[in-house]
Amino acid sequence: MDNSLNKIKVLVVDDDEKLCQLYPLYFKKEGFDTIICHNGNNALQKIKDDVFNIVLLDVMMPDLDGIETLQRLRQISQVPVIMVTAKGEKADIIGGLELGADDYITKPFEMQEVISRIKAILRRSQSIATDSNVNDISIGNLFVSINNYTVKKDGQRIEMPPKEIELLHHFVTHPMFVFSREKLLEKVWAVGYDGDTRTVDVHIKRIREKLGQGENWRFVTVWGKGYKFEVD
Repeated sequence: MDNSLNKIKVLVVDDDEKLCQLYPLYFKKEGFDTIICHNGNNALQKIKDDVFNIVLLDVMMPDLDGIETLQRLRQISQVPVIMVTAKGEKADIIGGLELGADDYITKPFEMQEVISRIKAILRRSQSIATDSNVNDISIGNLFVSINNYTVKKDGQRIEMPPKEIELLHHFVTHPMFVFSREKLLEKVWAVGYDGDTRTVDVHIKRIREKLGQGENWRFVTVWGKGYKFEVD
């Protein structure tokens, strides 16, 4: 057992009662506390009332589906979210990542894979939280804080979902480096996504639309290679 990950509180949101019976059995061995919800509305209330380290969120649920639940969740919390999808729901996967999900996993799956994904995301979150030297950074008229997930340009706050801020933070702390889409998925999303890198393009497009070009910085597409944050 990885002792650094003891006492992790996991919120599982899924209407599959048989699957929900399995999660606590496996998670207990890892030292995880498991809270189960069978619908999105109950999950949102629990997130308002309690603190969780990570959420497993099923896409296909009655009443309030996983995508809409995620959209509402991101208005109140930055907790890491793993989307759980049925095989072939590619549009839901991309939609979830664009709204700020941290990872996804497709059914059917091995429970050990879920545990590995959880640990990877939590390790990355802990790494960001403890690296105080680069938590807040200013470049020209741009300010990015990973402490409280804040972005400002010319002193004005720019609203962004957590994953866009994490991606931007990664770029501004590594100026002039060229990152491939695959490397960005590895560094910002913690794991790869079956070769589908469109979510990186979508996130960077949205960041560009919100920020425009700075007084001495800009996002640059390096054709055939990826992207870089260029500073004069």
